[in-house]
Amino acid sequence: MPEHRARPGRPLLERDPELDAVDEALRRLTGLRADGGESRDRPHGGLLAFSGTAGLGKTTLLAETRRRAADRGCAVLSARGGDQEQRVAFHVARQLLQPQLAGSGESELRSTLGGWYGIVGPALGLCVAPDGAAPDPQGLRDGLDWVLTHLAQRRAPVVLVLDDAHWADPESLGWLAAFAPRAADLSLLIVVAYRPEELPEHAESFRGLNGSAGHRALNLEPLTTAATADLVRAAVGEHADDAFCHECWTVTAGNPFEAVELTAKIRDRGLRPDGTSAHLLRELAAAVKGSGLTTVLERLGVPAVRLAWAAAVLGTEISRDLAADIAGLGAAQAAEAADRLRDARVLTGGTTLEFVHPLIATAVYRAIPDAARVALHGQAAWSVVEAGLGASAAARHLLETHPEGDPWVVGQLRTAARETLRAGAPEAARGYLARALREPPSPGERAAVLYELGCASLLLEPATTVNHLRAALEEPAGDPALREGILFHLSQALAHSDRLDEAADTVGDAARAATDPRVRLRMQAEQFMWDAFRADEPDSPARSRRLARLADRLTGRDLTERYIIGLRAWDAVLRGEPSGTALRHAGRALDGGLRWAEVDRGFEVPVLVALVHLYADRPGRAEELFAEGIAEFERQGWRGAHLSFGYVLLGYVRFRRGRLSEAEDFARAGLRLAERVGRGTPVQWYSVAVLIEVLLARGRVAEATELAADQDFHAPFPSAVTFPDAQGVHGELLLARGLAKEAAAELAAVGRRLNRRGMRNPAWCPWQSHLALAEASAAPERARATALEAVTRARQFGAASTIGQTLRVAAEVSGGAERMKLLEESVDWLERSPAGYQLACSLVAHGTALRRAGRPAEAAEQLYRGLEGALQCGADELASRARGQLTAAGLRPLRLPAPGTATLTGRERAAAARAAAGSKPAEIAAALSTDEATVGRLLSAVYRKLGTDPGGLPGACPADPSGGLPGAVAGEE
Repeated sequence: MPEHRARPGRPLLERDPELDAVDEALRRLTGLRADGGESRDRPHGGLLAFSGTAGLGKTTLLAETRRRAADRGCAVLSARGGDQEQRVAFHVARQLLQPQLAGSGESELRSTLGGWYGIVGPALGLCVAPDGAAPDPQGLRDGLDWVLTHLAQRRAPVVLVLDDAHWADPESLGWLAAFAPRAADLSLLIVVAYRPEELPEHAESFRGLNGSAGHRALNLEPLTTAATADLVRAAVGEHADDAFCHECWTVTAGNPFEAVELTAKIRDRGLRPDGTSAHLLRELAAAVKGSGLTTVLERLGVPAVRLAWAAAVLGTEISRDLAADIAGLGAAQAAEAADRLRDARVLTGGTTLEFVHPLIATAVYRAIPDAARVALHGQAAWSVVEAGLGASAAARHLLETHPEGDPWVVGQLRTAARETLRAGAPEAARGYLARALREPPSPGERAAVLYELGCASLLLEPATTVNHLRAALEEPAGDPALREGILFHLSQALAHSDRLDEAADTVGDAARAATDPRVRLRMQAEQFMWDAFRADEPDSPARSRRLARLADRLTGRDLTERYIIGLRAWDAVLRGEPSGTALRHAGRALDGGLRWAEVDRGFEVPVLVALVHLYADRPGRAEELFAEGIAEFERQGWRGAHLSFGYVLLGYVRFRRGRLSEAEDFARAGLRLAERVGRGTPVQWYSVAVLIEVLLARGRVAEATELAADQDFHAPFPSAVTFPDAQGVHGELLLARGLAKEAAAELAAVGRRLNRRGMRNPAWCPWQSHLALAEASAAPERARATALEAVTRARQFGAASTIGQTLRVAAEVSGGAERMKLLEESVDWLERSPAGYQLACSLVAHGTALRRAGRPAEAAEQLYRGLEGALQCGADELASRARGQLTAAGLRPLRLPAPGTATLTGRERAAAARAAAGSKPAEIAAALSTDEATVGRLLSAVYRKLGTDPGGLPGACPADPSGGLPGAVAGEE
C-alpha cells in the first residue's frame, strides 16, 4: 500500500506523551535503553493504541511511528482500513501479509506456509482456493496467527501498524483483535489508530488491552490555542498576530488537519495574517469539508469532479487509469484533472492516487448525488472485471447498486461468494448472495442461489440456513443433484439446530419420494444417521431391524453404502450385540475408505466407526482412525467444532485406556476449541462430559463440580445422543459428590430413556453400574440385581474391559464369598483388556477385600499392583486409597518406578509384594512355583530397578539367597 507519511515540515505539536509512548514501546521491543545501550530486560512486544476523532493527527503519528521503527532496524508491516473496503474480506490482512510473501514462487511459498498454504493462501490472494470444502473461520484465523507469528520470529523485531482500524474489514479486524494479546510474547509491536465512536464491537479489545507502555488506548486531544498559533506562524510567518491566530483556532476547534489545510489556503489566497483578514477565515475553513469542499471541486472543472468522484468510489488504493475509466475520461483529461486535484490538496500520488486525508475522501463520497453514486458503483463493477481484477473486486460495488434483474450481476455475485467462501469468509459470502437474491435471479436460478446462501450460513446461523433451504425446495429445480444437495444440507442444518426429529423426517420423506435408487439410498443413510442420534426416536428397535436388513445386503461399493454399513456397526454397539459383530461391520465400512472431511458429507459416521473399535477393546485402532481424522480436519482448515470433536474424543480414547493425564490434556484442548464455537453446542456437551469423567477418575471431584457449574452442565440435557451420555455423566458426578438419592433419580431416568430405545450396552453408558452404587445403601437387593443385570449385558457384548468393570461394581454391592469371587473374575477379565485405570481400580478393590479376609500376602500383591497402575494412570485418589490400605495392613508402599521408566515384571512384583507382606522364602517360592534361589534373584532385580536398599529396614535381612531373604521392600513413593 502507499506510504502515508507526514508532509515535510508538518510539526507534531503537543504529541510528546504519545511519542514518548512510541519510543518506550520500541525500546522494549528492541531491548535498547534510551541512551542506545542494551537493556537487561528481555525484548518483548505488545499493543499500542491511539484513538481520536477525525483529523486529530492519528495518521501523522503513525507515519512518525513507522519512521522511528525503521530507524531502529525494525521490520514494518503497514495497513489501512478504508471506508469503501469494509466489506472486502481480508482487505487489511492482505495489505499486512501479502507483500511479505508475494515475491516467492509457488514452490517456495508452499515450503514457507507448509500445511497452511491451501488455507491462508486464498484469503491473502496468494493462490486459488483448492477443491474441497472451505476452511472454517476459526481455522483460517489459526492459519493467519501462524503466518504472523512466523514472520515475527523470522524478521524480529517487527512493528505492525494499522491506521483507521475502525474501517478495517470484520474478518481482518476480528483476527487482529484476537491475536493482539499474544504480541507481548513475541518480538512484535502492534500499533493501531481508530476513531473511538466508530470502532465496531468485535474490536473492543483494542480499547481495553494494556499497551506496551503500560497504559490503555491513548486519546488524542485537539491542539491548544498556543499550539495552533505555532502552526499558523510556521506556515505564514512569525508576523501573524495573536487575534488572527486565535481566530484560526476558533474556526478549526484545534483540529490539526483542518488547521494545516486552513494555513495552506491562507497562503494560496495571500491573506494578511492579522485582524483585517480574520473575518475571512470561517469561509476558508469551511472549504475543507462538506459543501465548502464541493464548491472547491466545482471550481476545478467537470473532469476533476468526475475523477474525484470515481476515486472516492474506489476507496484507498486508486489506480488513476481505472478511476479515469470509471469517470469516462481520456488519458490526457485524467492526467490534467489529477494535477488540478493535487494542486487543490484533494489527491496525492501519481499512477496510484489517494486522498490527502480520509476526511476529504468521506466528504467527496457523500457529496456525490445518490443517482450518480449508484451509477458510478455499477460502472466500477464493470471496469474492475474488465481490468482482470475479478468478481470479488466487483462485488463490493454491486452491493451499492439497485436491483435490475441483470443476470450478469447475479453471476458476478455468485462467483464472488464462492471465492470468498472458499477463502474462509462466510459472512461476506452471505452478503453477496443475499444481494444476488434481491436482483433477482431468473426463476430457474433462484433455487441455486438460495441453496448457496443456505450453505454459506450453515456455520454461522443454522436456523437461517433452514429458512433458505426450505425456500429453495419450493423453487423449480431441474437439476436432481441440486435438489439432493438442498435436502442433505437442510437435514444437516436442522440437526445442528437441535431439531433432530425434523432432520430425520426431511430425509425420510425424500427417500420415500425418490425415484433414483442411489438418491433413495443416500437419503436412507442420512435418516439412519440422524435417527441414531435422536434421544426421542419413536421406534428405535424397528429402525435397527431395517438398518440391519439393508446393511447386510450392501457390498460397500460406494461411500453411501459404507456409511450405512458403518451405522450398522454402531447400532450393534448401542444394542449390545456381540463385539465381534460390530467389529466385522466396522471393517466392512472401512474397506474402501471412509474420509472424515468428505465434501457434502458429515463426519459423524467415521467418528462412530472409530468409537466401535474403542468400545470393542480396540483402542489402538480407534486412535489411528482419530489421528487420521484430525489430520484431515487440520489439512482442510476445520479448526472449530470438527477439530474440537476430534480432540475430545481422542481424549476419551485415552481415558478408556487409563492414560488420564493425556486424556485431560486432550479434553481441555477440545473444550477450548468448543468455547470458541459457542455455549450450548453439541461439542460443548461432549467436551464437558469427557473432562468431568477424567477429573472424577483422577479424584478431583471439587474441580469437576466447579466445571459443571461453570459450563451449565445440568438439565435440560441435549436431545441428541452424546458419547459419553451427558445425563449419565451428570448422575456419576452427583454420586461422586455423595448425593446418592439425587444420583439414583438421575441415573434411573437415563435407564428409562435408553431401555426404551433398546440401548443396552454398558460399554458406552454404564448407567446401571452407577445406579447400583447409588442405591447400595437404601436398596441393597435392588442394587445387586441392577449390577448383575449390567454384568449380563456386558457378557453379551463380550468386551473384556466392560465385563471386568461391571463385575467390580457387582462385587461392591455384594458381600461374602460372592464379593471375593466377583473381584477375582473382574481382575482376570481386566488383565486381558487395555483398560489400565479400570484394572487398577479392581486390583485395589481386590487387595482391600483380601486384606479384610486375612490374606495379607495376596492383598499386598494386588494392592502394590493397583498402586503402581494408579500412579501410571494418573489416578491420584485411587493411589491414595491404595496407600491407605497398605498402611492399614502394616506395609509401606514400594518406591515404584516413574511411568515411562523401567518397570517390574509380573514375577518380580509378586515376589516383592509377598516379601513385603512377611512371607518366608519357601512360601514365596511355593506360591510362584519356583525355587528359593530364583526368588532371591527376582528380589535382587527389584532392588536394582527401584534403587531400594533393604538394609536397616524393619524385618530386613541380607539379599543373599543362601542366607535368607529380606522381609520387606520399602521406601516411600
